[in-house]
Amino acid sequence: MIILLIFAFLAGIVTILSPCILPILPIVLSGTVSGDKKRPYGIIVGFILSFTFFTLFLTTIIRLTGIPTNALRIIAGVVLLVFGLGLIVPGFQVLIEKLFTKLSVFAPKANPHAGFWGGFVIGLTIGIVWTPCVGPILASVIALAATSQVTIETFLITLLYSIGTAIPMFFIMYGGRNLLKKAPWLTRNSLTIQRAFGILMILFALAIFTNADQQLEAYLAATPYGADLTQIENNGAVTKQLNALKGNQSANAPIDTNELFNTNTPAPDFVGITKWLNTDKPLTIKDLRGKVVLVDFWTYTCINCIRTLPHVTSWYDKYHNEGFVVIGVHTPEFAFEHETANVENAIKQYHIYYPVAQDNNYATWNNYNNEYWPAEYLIDANGNIRREDFGEGEYPQMEEAIQTLLKQAGHKVSQKLDTLPDMTPQDEISPETYLDSARMQYYYPSSTLGDGTSNYTLTDSPPQNTFSLGGQWTINDGNAVAGKNATLTYNFTASNVYLVLNPASGKKPSQIKVLLDGKPVDATNEGTDVKNGVLTVPEDRLYNLINLHGKTESHVLKLEFETPGIQGFAFTFG
Repeated sequence: MIILLIFAFLAGIVTILSPCILPILPIVLSGTVSGDKKRPYGIIVGFILSFTFFTLFLTTIIRLTGIPTNALRIIAGVVLLVFGLGLIVPGFQVLIEKLFTKLSVFAPKANPHAGFWGGFVIGLTIGIVWTPCVGPILASVIALAATSQVTIETFLITLLYSIGTAIPMFFIMYGGRNLLKKAPWLTRNSLTIQRAFGILMILFALAIFTNADQQLEAYLAATPYGADLTQIENNGAVTKQLNALKGNQSANAPIDTNELFNTNTPAPDFVGITKWLNTDKPLTIKDLRGKVVLVDFWTYTCINCIRTLPHVTSWYDKYHNEGFVVIGVHTPEFAFEHETANVENAIKQYHIYYPVAQDNNYATWNNYNNEYWPAEYLIDANGNIRREDFGEGEYPQMEEAIQTLLKQAGHKVSQKLDTLPDMTPQDEISPETYLDSARMQYYYPSSTLGDGTSNYTLTDSPPQNTFSLGGQWTINDGNAVAGKNATLTYNFTASNVYLVLNPASGKKPSQIKVLLDGKPVDATNEGTDVKNGVLTVPEDRLYNLINLHGKTESHVLKLEFETPGIQGFAFTFG
């Protein structure tokens, strides 16, 4: 237990270095330019109490009261909007101060808004709206809290984590106030700085109302840097203590020697879910006891996931009346995959009728220690994971395992297995190829490119499994944006070629000419999204550019981007 407390405290301190802190940093810094010297203390105390309380009890509060999950965030946004206006408009700040004086018996003196209690209210809102880059320790606490397993141990862990996070916050505010005193230029312009932070607080409030803050935090958490900061918690001692905290005796649990089953461990819960789709209420592993559950981690632009979905949806359609449930956990790879509307469109496109959880913050992904798209976890009626499958294939074995667990739970099921074809490529094909600077490794001639806008000279026929750029391109950490006269060639080996694309902002239609070995594609080789040699890009998704109808061959693909501003993310092959 001591080990968990120590690492929870250290993880909290390290959080200040994580990109997830960026959205609330203006609110923290506002404590340096407004109010008296007690204000930072109020912010810190309010944050510690709020974050600890809502981390442990938010799920229970929602379940007992029926309050929408987003209601508290909206209230917090209103509070931040009011305080932001107070920093900008002196007259409005006076009204707030008078209101606080009347409402607070603890601060009857003048100007409570500027002191401890004003800061305390801001700290409360930070604790409600902030989503940290969750590591395994806090993820486990959230999972236990979601199933009402709040103990003195989980309370102390959460409290130590919040205190660890609060300490560097306090020193930022304290150091900022001292800097103002020592720097005459900053002192003379303190009112301007105060108003600037007021504007930033208002912008953050507006981000809360539109959920843009969660999208930003999710994107930042998914960056390699954001993920690396949680590695402080990934060690054997912490894992052992977490297993003990969760009552996980999996090390001693017998594993069924039947080849259908490869594990026997308690199933983690669904935590940190941004939104539930295809269901009227959030679901928990506890709620699903007595049913056989398949947890499917997927994302809608992943070609491997797309090839798996027909099997998963078929199993659900076939067995859901016999006590079988599928939970699709949509954990995004690219920034636009965080958008609920995009996920809803994919749900309709692939005829998904089972519940889908948007795991935008990777909380459930981390709670399962998952590393793959797609990944399937088959859970028996007692809440234990009995089979794990990663990637494509072994569909008959998974369906037989589903049937076996349903029979063990007392259901009668047909022995007949689905005969859907396995679309997993059997031949050696080109590798998944990213176009962003962070993961680019197949660019010719230099393998990788740095960030920025440049003009490139196209290689008409690059070496096998490499691509070349021509014309103007802007290379970013997340994508490559086509500019004037942008072209791309790729020397691939596959039967199908796919590319994740975003349309150019405000430019419709966004179009790309598609050529194969120097000639426009036609009905014999064009992908399902290409018509008359032209690909139209109306939305953010995966597009099929080439379809050789089952023949794995090597060719040179050329793309001519007729619309500047189209964003490219990654090639995949089939």
